[in-house]
Amino acid sequence: MTTESGSAKKKFYSKPFVVFCWLIAAVGGLMFGYDIGISGGVTAMDDFLLKFFPRVYARKQRAKEDNYCKFDDQFVQLFTSSLYLAALVSSFAASKVCSKTGRKNTIISASLFYLGGVALTAGAINLFMLIIGRIVLGIGVGFGNEAVPLFLSEIAPINYRGAVNILFQLFVTIGILCANLVNYFASQYHPHGWRIALGLAGVPATMLFIGAFVIPDTPTSLIEREKLEKGRKILEKIRRTENVDDEYKQIKDACELAHQVTSPFKELMKRSSRPPLVIAILLQVFQQFTGINAIMFYAPVLFQTVGFKNDASLLSAVITGLVNVLSTLVSIKTVDKFGRRALLLQACCQMFITQTIIGGILMAYLKATNSLGRGEAIAVVLLVCLYVMSFAWSWGPMGWLIPSETFPLETRTAGFAFAVSSNMFFTFLIAQAFLSMMCHMRAGIFFFFASWILIMGLFVVFFLPETKNIPIDDMVESVWKKHWFWKKYMVDKDDKKGQPQRQIDLQTA
Repeated sequence: MTTESGSAKKKFYSKPFVVFCWLIAAVGGLMFGYDIGISGGVTAMDDFLLKFFPRVYARKQRAKEDNYCKFDDQFVQLFTSSLYLAALVSSFAASKVCSKTGRKNTIISASLFYLGGVALTAGAINLFMLIIGRIVLGIGVGFGNEAVPLFLSEIAPINYRGAVNILFQLFVTIGILCANLVNYFASQYHPHGWRIALGLAGVPATMLFIGAFVIPDTPTSLIEREKLEKGRKILEKIRRTENVDDEYKQIKDACELAHQVTSPFKELMKRSSRPPLVIAILLQVFQQFTGINAIMFYAPVLFQTVGFKNDASLLSAVITGLVNVLSTLVSIKTVDKFGRRALLLQACCQMFITQTIIGGILMAYLKATNSLGRGEAIAVVLLVCLYVMSFAWSWGPMGWLIPSETFPLETRTAGFAFAVSSNMFFTFLIAQAFLSMMCHMRAGIFFFFASWILIMGLFVVFFLPETKNIPIDDMVESVWKKHWFWKKYMVDKDDKKGQPQRQIDLQTA
């Protein structure tokens, strides 16, 4: 009787609070998305160019400047890309912080770095201060992109893991849309509209900073750091039941195995760790070589290139941002129903077709000094929207979801650090190179990305296993050991404590 009474009085988190935890963590994606969207719009503002890049401003004013080359400037590209280089480096430090102090504290650190970067960029008085601010922002992005997807995957119920994790990408797209709207309105406030646009990045960072003190850490993170009782209590609260014995035991066993690994990065170099590591890195490479960030970074610049005026180009970027958000909602609804592979393959077909047609239109109608006709320009915007649509329900969210759910606990934060750093490195390359590539390759740049999309589709067909509805700590037995290609990597002959021993321990624990 006493036990029943005590059990009845046990407090669980309400369902709205659990959803609130998901949403607060996903605000980390809002920060990342706002930055992706804001940089292209700011570099299209004349006041910003006049202050920091007067040569580009002067070149832009020349009526007969080559359409494909008028924005080609390494320093303009460095403004955008420096953040991602900083995020690349900081993601490895974030991996250590994530393991030692927990996902929650890493999220708090991310928001603090981001707030510092916002202050520097919005208040910049010279190019040096502007770039330093972008680097500090990049550290925040590295920490946030490391911790948030892991937090969401670890806290989500198995049957909703895909949808919950995709909240990160949904908030990325919302951030891009907000940035495009801010760019559109801020461009009308002279001469400091760009300061308003950069400064408003502090809003999501403040939301994340305050909210992170309210949400709990994940049960996996707590148990990994030997806070067993607290970890079980949090697990019961977020599952809203005391019947968590199986999940708690699975997490505890995984943590015990993880504690045997003294060097997660060294563990990643073993043969048995190769399948999730290779896939995690390649997904990031492929995600960037779809060309999406070239479009999202420089959408206003791209639309100006094809003949839209400044305000019209910013408004067109708002439209693509809205398509991005709505299409990501499709992914949340379908990823746990149809699976990861189906969405990726469908999107490859749609992206390949749209990129090829865009390239064909520009090659046929956009020369060095003319503008596209109204019909062709509208067609380009519609095709960009179709392209963004397919990316938003596939390679965008899957690039973060699949790496966050496929690594075993002992290498999870280290492996995901490689995923984040790979994403940031290739984001940096695209951001730094796109305007120059457009200048030299002209319309051919779209055929370049289309070729990569074809390669990506073949990779999914032959090498990417389905991970829908597989427990996060059961990927080895249920996924890697059953895949026609990756199963041969599951025998680690050089290490007696390799994968076979891991499976024996799991079965006998």
